[in-house]
Amino acid sequence: MNTLKIVCYLPFVALIACCNNQKREESSKRTQDSLASCEKNLPGRFGVIRETSSFAANKATHDGMVLIQGGTFEMGAADNEGRKDEYPKHQVTLKSFWMDATEVTNASFAKFVAATGYVTTAERKPEWAEMAKQLPPGTPKPPDSVMVAASLVFYQPKTINGLNDASQWWRWVKGASWKHPKGLNSNITGKENNPVVQVSWDDAMAYCKWAGKRLPTEAEWEFAARGGLKNAKYPWGNEDIETDRPKANTWQGNFPVKNTVWDQFAGLAKVKSFKPNGYGLYDMAGNVWEWCSDWYRPDFYESLTGVTSNPKGPGNSYDPMEPTVPKKVVRGGSFMCNASYCKGYRVTSRMKTSVDTGLEHTGFRCVTNN
Repeated sequence: MNTLKIVCYLPFVALIACCNNQKREESSKRTQDSLASCEKNLPGRFGVIRETSSFAANKATHDGMVLIQGGTFEMGAADNEGRKDEYPKHQVTLKSFWMDATEVTNASFAKFVAATGYVTTAERKPEWAEMAKQLPPGTPKPPDSVMVAASLVFYQPKTINGLNDASQWWRWVKGASWKHPKGLNSNITGKENNPVVQVSWDDAMAYCKWAGKRLPTEAEWEFAARGGLKNAKYPWGNEDIETDRPKANTWQGNFPVKNTVWDQFAGLAKVKSFKPNGYGLYDMAGNVWEWCSDWYRPDFYESLTGVTSNPKGPGNSYDPMEPTVPKKVVRGGSFMCNASYCKGYRVTSRMKTSVDTGLEHTGFRCVTNN
């Protein structure tokens, strides 16, 4: 599938792809998601100066965490539904670790901000000099009127022209941030138990540092998401997501123009709204994408041989569609995932996002070995 790149000024010039959007040959024996990318042609925000806060880290506690006993498992897709970057399946051995039972909530993130005075990426005005380093030479500077603090908000259109252009349902909104997920006219009052969103990878790392924890590696995340099941497609097993009862917060209906809300949620759900997996972890499928610590490379699995112990991912990022833009892995899918569009709620599904991009459907959870 050819990728059409569009330059957008809404308000930042760039592109981001959260799903695997490489050119690839489709095998007649494999059934894959219908799109090469679930966020293709999404205007991105790049080059915000890295967070340098020097606040002291707390000692990690295990409150609200689950102990995941270490072991060896087969990582990667074992069925015919995976994208190219989910293969080959390979053996991984992990040490035991603790993982948050839920995604980090608005209430928890608010405590962090109150204690540290931290200002998130979305709340800062972008620096053009930094942005330009990751854009094609000669890219014109956008007008100052659009160089403002903003973040990406999902907009449900009435009609669309195909599913190849995510800019039809994503918009940069001035003032959108973790405190105002949809813009300045929105807030998180009464949503303290919703997962925090509109947080960049930098923001998630800052929170983890304060909490005395860290982000999970991609291998830890997948091992935990499986909940002890071997080669299952989803955290609950192999039953289709819309069979019998709602199992996760995803999209039902015709994405993105109609959501039947069969699962009772049109957008974000508070944590613990669905049954946990076999390890007692909630929302390892759907609700929000979750940041991992690993850099993204589509060919990383191909470089592994034998049994890999505690892998931390590649040493650097490379996305062939945007080679100058550093990307980190996100896992688990979100409330926007639908089988006709992007089955990101599969336990092996790998997506990627620019480290300084926040979205309305991206959050995180923490782990620790201590």
